[in-house]
Amino acid sequence: MVKSKHISEHIIGIDIGTTSAKAVLFTAAGKVVGEHSIGYSLLSPQPEIQEQDPDEIYRAVIGSVREVVKRGLKQADSLIGLSFSSAMHSLIAADCQNRPLTNSITWADRRSIRWVKYLQQQCDAHALYTRTGTPIHPMSPLLKLIWLRKERSEIFEQAAKFISIKEYVIYRWFQQYVVDYSIANATGLFNMKTLDWDKEALALAGVTPAQLSQIVPTTHTIVGVNSAADEMGISANLPVVIGSSDGVLANLGVGAIDTSTVAVTVGTSGAIRAMVDKPKTDEQERLFCYALSEDRWLVGGAINNGGIVLRWVRDNLADSEVATARLLKKDAYDILTEIASTVPAGSEGLIFHPYLAGERAPLWDANARGSFFGLSLNHTKPHLVRAVLEGIVYNLYSVSVTLQELVGPATNIRATGGFARSPLWRQMLADVFNQTVLFPESTQGSSFGAAALGLYALGRISSLDEVPKMIGNTHSHEPIAENVERYKVVLPLYMQLIDKFAPLYGEIASDVAKAQTD
Repeated sequence: MVKSKHISEHIIGIDIGTTSAKAVLFTAAGKVVGEHSIGYSLLSPQPEIQEQDPDEIYRAVIGSVREVVKRGLKQADSLIGLSFSSAMHSLIAADCQNRPLTNSITWADRRSIRWVKYLQQQCDAHALYTRTGTPIHPMSPLLKLIWLRKERSEIFEQAAKFISIKEYVIYRWFQQYVVDYSIANATGLFNMKTLDWDKEALALAGVTPAQLSQIVPTTHTIVGVNSAADEMGISANLPVVIGSSDGVLANLGVGAIDTSTVAVTVGTSGAIRAMVDKPKTDEQERLFCYALSEDRWLVGGAINNGGIVLRWVRDNLADSEVATARLLKKDAYDILTEIASTVPAGSEGLIFHPYLAGERAPLWDANARGSFFGLSLNHTKPHLVRAVLEGIVYNLYSVSVTLQELVGPATNIRATGGFARSPLWRQMLADVFNQTVLFPESTQGSSFGAAALGLYALGRISSLDEVPKMIGNTHSHEPIAENVERYKVVLPLYMQLIDKFAPLYGEIASDVAKAQTD
């Protein structure tokens, strides 16, 4: 750990995630002092609807900061600032009085799926992707805007602003609409060359620049928090760094800031990403490209199906394991990984494709469906659980193949996110990728990334190149040769099955939709 001249100073990294808002208090040297998180609900009355209440998220941000300040901060004047991380692709329509007309429509919402082909027919879709770095997919606010305009015109016509959840929080604090490069980049409306809104994308969405926020660098700093400062127990004049997106900051937070190191993150969803010095896009449109700064860009692929799939297993296939966890006062996921560890690598011929929530990379198909292949009477619940875990890693590996084609091979992998707490999963990652996997002792990837960016914006560190030196102890997993050989046999089968199944996903989705309307 590098010693800082400002060791008595503190900064809070705020992460507005998919399931909770978390505030983490760090010293200026990057050491965690305290943390607090508050969860919020996912509103999903139908499978394709995935929304959240923006006011509930706002209260969670306020509450998490208040608690970490109250519990962890001994001297109020040692706090030098707050800095934000946020999930990408959210969309809120607000009226002329700045009141939400919609909930926060999350990245997982699929109601705009029917407008994908429409958009592709209205423009040079590949050129649009190349300029914006955002694949054409229902996750994208561009598609969500088209859906609102076409199917919720009464809301669309009332809207004065279209913003993300982070913009909503910032507006509530400062009464100004600003958006950082990275969150803007993830809308599908941002031109990576001009660092401004893309004129054609705005025309396709049917919005004007006045309906969007002012774009600012991720180091942009604002002062003058309103009455929310009193609620949080901070000074109204405390600098607030607008920060970046969770994916970009997860890379920064684990020190994966060049092409030699890739970051793998699996929480509810997941991603594999690398940093490059200028925008890069994939000829087959399989990867995203999002800005951290003018000379640091994140290239990678996000997957829908990470922890959400294991949660499905817990909720639907693991009643006895959940009951056992309660009796032993353990986490049910720990019980599930324990039983999975009793099965050898490759799950004895059972292959799982984890597309329960559609899929972004590598398929970019919201109609994608999950499947077990190779199931026999010899397979038991532990086989199913291990196959699910392996399927998530296989999917990440398939994204990494594309990433290597674009940026070259990496020399090491850094893992973060909820899955990184599992020794079984970390070893599985090392075995499937046949590479050393490093993981920081601290699991605060995006929060630390936000704090580190804040320290840079506030002049406490001179360069983001200093961030890897601030990361504490790391642990590593080396590939196990026997497992590597097994996965070398299974991975080509996994890929071949994708090619065979992919043309059928749309047919299954259409059949289900028809059955529901009959």
